[in-house]
Amino acid sequence: MQKVESRTEERDKGGQARLTELSRAQAKVTEVYQERCSKAMQRYFDAVKVAGEPLRDGAIRSASPLDLWRDVSAYWLDYTQRSILFWDTLRQRGNNWVEHEKAGKPPLLDFDWEMVTDARTLERPVNYALVRIIPLVGIKTDPELRPFVIIDPRAGHGPGIGGFKQDSQVGVALKAGHPVYCVIFFPDPEPGQTLADVSRAEAEFLRIVGERHPKTRKPVLFGNCQGGWASMLVGAMEPDLVGPIVINGAPMSYWAGNDGENPMRYAGGMLGGTWPALLASDLGAGTFDGAYLVENFEYLNPANTYFDKYYTLFSKIDTEPERFLEFERWWGGFFLMNREEIKWIVENLFVGNNLADGDAEWSEGRAFDLRAIKSPIILFASLGDNITPPQQAFNWVADLYPTTEALKTNGQVIVGLMHESVGHLGIFVSGQVAKREYTQITDLIGYIEHLPPGLYGMQVEEQKADGSVRYDVLLTERRVEDLQVLQKYSRKDEMPFAAVEKTSEALASAYETFVHPFVAPLVTPAAAGLIRAFNPQRAQRWAVSDLNPFLWPLKGMADMAKANRAPRDNDGPATTMECWAAAVTSASWDLYRDLRDAAVENTFFRTYGPAGIGMAAGEEKAVAEEPIDVRNALLVKEALAHIEDGDTTEAMVRAVLLLMKAGTGRRRLSTMKRARELISRDLGLLDMTMEAAREIIREQSFIVDFEPVKALTALPKLLRTSADRHRLLNMLDNLESRIEANEKQVTLIGEVRRLLSEEEMGDEKGGSAKAELITVTLAEHHAEGRPVAAAKTAKHGSTRRSSDTRRTRASS
Repeated sequence: MQKVESRTEERDKGGQARLTELSRAQAKVTEVYQERCSKAMQRYFDAVKVAGEPLRDGAIRSASPLDLWRDVSAYWLDYTQRSILFWDTLRQRGNNWVEHEKAGKPPLLDFDWEMVTDARTLERPVNYALVRIIPLVGIKTDPELRPFVIIDPRAGHGPGIGGFKQDSQVGVALKAGHPVYCVIFFPDPEPGQTLADVSRAEAEFLRIVGERHPKTRKPVLFGNCQGGWASMLVGAMEPDLVGPIVINGAPMSYWAGNDGENPMRYAGGMLGGTWPALLASDLGAGTFDGAYLVENFEYLNPANTYFDKYYTLFSKIDTEPERFLEFERWWGGFFLMNREEIKWIVENLFVGNNLADGDAEWSEGRAFDLRAIKSPIILFASLGDNITPPQQAFNWVADLYPTTEALKTNGQVIVGLMHESVGHLGIFVSGQVAKREYTQITDLIGYIEHLPPGLYGMQVEEQKADGSVRYDVLLTERRVEDLQVLQKYSRKDEMPFAAVEKTSEALASAYETFVHPFVAPLVTPAAAGLIRAFNPQRAQRWAVSDLNPFLWPLKGMADMAKANRAPRDNDGPATTMECWAAAVTSASWDLYRDLRDAAVENTFFRTYGPAGIGMAAGEEKAVAEEPIDVRNALLVKEALAHIEDGDTTEAMVRAVLLLMKAGTGRRRLSTMKRARELISRDLGLLDMTMEAAREIIREQSFIVDFEPVKALTALPKLLRTSADRHRLLNMLDNLESRIEANEKQVTLIGEVRRLLSEEEMGDEKGGSAKAELITVTLAEHHAEGRPVAAAKTAKHGSTRRSSDTRRTRASS
């Protein structure tokens, strides 16, 4: 009886605690909503005030009636000419779209290319192909340099974004002398192809590239946006084929983000999960129209979609059309996916967020395991990106590895680079980003595989001298736990997304049972083609083209306007009024967007928040803390068992890693280059295969991290002859004289010299005591790098699947 009462009391307390948490969460939702609305209104009033300042300076009131008449007359002539040229530019956009459609929508690469492999001919055909980029005249590539393979996103648009202009990922790699290959795709998917088939084809492309360049190292894989997670899937499926992986603006943790900043993450919940994508596929006769994904992008910024980009063209009609038409050619090329592909993507990524937890299956009972990736990974994101915010680009690391030590134990190197302002598309198409960030990433790739396992922050530093600009890269050791600062509320705001996933599964099951059997047979391929043709994204292009006979006179009128062009006075009263009207219109669209997004976010958390908190409470009871000593990991135990084993190469690598541990945790690429010039011949790592070199670095880093005292005192046992000891001492002399060392490093070098001196080789007790004293000092200096035990704990109530059961994600 007492046990029953105890359980009842415990249940009541738990229910009361959940009600309290729910009440607090709902109060916070209300507070955030009111704050967002208030800030939105304030931004609108500020924008209107700034827009009206030129009207208040008295220039218009002080103008004479005759001056106003002259200004208005000149303005209206210019306005008429701009209007004609504006509509003619839209006509050209429509014609370009029609021609691009007729040509089969080829890749919009700004480089010549040749086909290497067409995946439509493989055993499991997919609508992908591998092409080799042909360098421009004057640019030579070295077949013995590591090749680059670039995967563009198949997210509604066609391929080519990685080589959209000369200053691009393709252009940077070619200028550095690397052979470059691009993975392109065709508009229509092959019948029955799956994402697993695509990953197999991309793995086959890497195998072919490796065979074409047998004397160099594994290809570098560049993945843009959704091409980023595609690259990770290939790396997990075939880790032995992949070199360093660079993923740019790539969403990996789809539930992540911050309130008030990332509205796209709520789309799955507000639409009800997977079923709208299934319905769209059924209305497409089994194919999903990429134009729907483009509409999602345009939804984020209605001011730009409906006004800003067109007003920019209108106001700069003499200079803007070329850039406008170039971008619109790519933006208007809509590609298709089949039903199986979009269903997998939405279920496992957009709604399910299963990738980081190893629950995204590519065949029955076989899931992608990102821990299988052994290649270094570079993550590039931007604070100005609201499509793939930094949280979605980085949080998967904390989901996959609970602690820094867990990441190191797996032998993984991850480098994170954060841009301060560039938007999502700017990550891929900005010439400035290509010249600065991608050039430095390409430079770093030659050194990244010799870094010890860990998480590193990357900064690109600008150095100006003698009128020229030079860049350097600074790598700073970080901890996985530091990633928590990217997201508010300790990621508790991800709880409702677990409820979204459950809701999506239920609605999708109902749709497949009751709707799909009736809708799918009714839609023929011809009807699906008609639906696609009248999609607003396409209709706005073909309707304003030469297909429309009412626009045929427009070209002649535009030629006449160009021949008699009379630009307006940019400082005149009429132009000032136009600029004011444009600014107010844009600000009004922004106000609408801000209020809309605030309402959507508020509705989302009020709808799914209570269920998310309830699910989290139930899951937390089932998960107890399970401490894990990372020293017992297989790779670590094997390394620590060989502290006193090894040869001169292992000893030299260990000495270098000890010096790094005694440092500040910061490494400059320029310093790494000088160090390679000084000691690479002594180390001998460059003469080995990359796998062998990385194995030595990984093993010695485990020894230095977990047993620094024994690592130091065991050095003499690895250097069996006087010649071996002199080699190490000479290497340290070169480093000390050419690279600036701090006080701790100078002390450590002195201790190594003492340990290796033949006179004191026999004094093991005294040497060990001194070594321990120095190493303890180093450990205090670099305490944040000290290995600790990891723990598996329930995280924020967000739930995952493991086989047929649910499990919570590991705490970051």
